[in-house]
Amino acid sequence: MDRVLEPEVMDTWEDATAYDAMDFLEVNTAFAESAIAVGPESALVLDAGTGTARIPILIVERRPHWHIKAIDLSHNMLQVGRENVQSAGLQEQIHLEYIDAKQMPYDDSTFDMVISNSIIHHLPDPMPFFQELKRVLKPNGGIFFRDLMRPSDIETVYKIVARIGPEYNDYQTQLFQDSLIAAFTLEEVQNMIELAGLEGVKVYASSDRHWTAERGYRK
Repeated sequence: MDRVLEPEVMDTWEDATAYDAMDFLEVNTAFAESAIAVGPESALVLDAGTGTARIPILIVERRPHWHIKAIDLSHNMLQVGRENVQSAGLQEQIHLEYIDAKQMPYDDSTFDMVISNSIIHHLPDPMPFFQELKRVLKPNGGIFFRDLMRPSDIETVYKIVARIGPEYNDYQTQLFQDSLIAAFTLEEVQNMIELAGLEGVKVYASSDRHWTAERGYRK
């Protein structure tokens, strides 16, 4: 099945509030705990494509010595994210910034770790992002990415979408379906990471709909 692009930026208020209202607690918690497992006790972390900052909040609640730069290209996602961070009382540890992950203003080797949940499928060409993260990440830095994996055919897409809960409204369901079709295959992700020169990264299918790429922080 060919890839069909989604908009790179979900920047309407409807997009931001609908996304934030989806019940991602289970998958977000799994992401946070897995990211922590491959990171150091204390770290400066980049979260690329943070959305509404739900994952940084879960991480910092478990790792109070992590400081996270959470970036996104959606003003409305960041606005909702700031409200979430403020409600959690974590403004000192989580800093949200309007920054393009493909052209970051940070110096080389700034971050101990880079994390990203579901940014890759929004990018028409993820290679500039992979190259930038290699630049801003310390040579020994940790990596933890997770995103949707494109099924081989539309029938499988429909079956996966049919399994989501009834709490999703029609708009949220359509967002999920569009994201599956916009996603990359496991092989495509493996090839891009290799071409970007990111060494020691393990890329694998972590569910029937997700791929994960990870590299443990090295002291």
